[in-house]
Amino acid sequence: MKVMSVFGTRPEAIKMCPLVKVLESLPQIESVVCLTGQHREMLQQVINIFGIKVTHNLNIMRSEQTLYTITIDVLLKMESILKQERPDIVLVHGDTTTSFITALAAFYQKIPVGHVEAGLRTYDKYSPFPEEMNRCLTSEIAELHFAPTENNKNNLQKEGKRKNVFVTGNTVIDAFSTTVHSDYRFKNAEIQKVLKRANKIILVTAHRRENLGKPLVQICDALLSLHQSFPDLEFVYPVHLNPKVRKIVFSKLSNVEKVHLIDPIDVEDMHNLMSRSYLVMTDSGGLQEEAPAFGIPVLVLRTETERPEAVKAGTVRVVGIKTEDIVEQTTKLLQDSKEYQTMAHAANPYGDGHASERIVKYLLHWYENLKSK
Repeated sequence: MKVMSVFGTRPEAIKMCPLVKVLESLPQIESVVCLTGQHREMLQQVINIFGIKVTHNLNIMRSEQTLYTITIDVLLKMESILKQERPDIVLVHGDTTTSFITALAAFYQKIPVGHVEAGLRTYDKYSPFPEEMNRCLTSEIAELHFAPTENNKNNLQKEGKRKNVFVTGNTVIDAFSTTVHSDYRFKNAEIQKVLKRANKIILVTAHRRENLGKPLVQICDALLSLHQSFPDLEFVYPVHLNPKVRKIVFSKLSNVEKVHLIDPIDVEDMHNLMSRSYLVMTDSGGLQEEAPAFGIPVLVLRTETERPEAVKAGTVRVVGIKTEDIVEQTTKLLQDSKEYQTMAHAANPYGDGHASERIVKYLLHWYENLKSK
């Protein structure tokens, strides 16, 4: 069975590499990996850490790329790759433009698509933008749907997708066996120094498109307020390379003691830092899934989440983008140990670290049925 896995961003790579490792390990599967290069340096770091063999790299990343350029470049360049490889199935992940356009390119050549991390929904096509619509459109094309949770499966079934929908857990949990180590030494010297001081660490990430401008300013103001109220806290904020993000964040938070603005860190540093943090504040989707595996409460700096099972489980709380709301909810967790422990000890809804094995099992079963017809 020839399986082509296609991804192009760092978050996709973190979640797809554990799956690719399982695919590579089986003699009955020919694994082909195609990178679109929607991200470049940050993507390559993940590939190196997992030791993945890359067959094709479209290298589409360009200066000031837009949704239009990504869409056009992936669609045009995938055509020849798909014609050359003719895989039995193409695997894409989640909600990126790479995933949707790759699925579309495969559809044009009548190649089946498997959608990893399927079924997440906010039911607002503009939030997150363009991810919500990317994910929905990929679901319309996909032949196989690998849903992390029962809730995701239910979303797909409500939309009429009742065939080949499998609950697998989330592959990001699988990644920790490769990335997290109790004796880990950080590559980033600033993090290593912060950890030596043994204060409570709050890991912050905020960079989403819908938070650019006033929302990000309000998030930074909340961090300043919390810093003033809790001087012993250490905030570690890996700042996205997007110039619009960096301009706001550095203008508001640079030279503030114990607010550490660092460049983006690789997946090993991120996962190990997360595991040692007291609290995570983020607008990222992935961190909402990752932190609960370590018993770390997550405050979501958005007005909604496509991961409601984490909210229901109690590991995640949506606090919005208003300064006063962020400060109030964070203060509550910092001052009320019972409230904190309730979140920290809630059951992680994203699985047991064997999602990749389940996906491959379902893939092989599907292929055997296909060949027997």
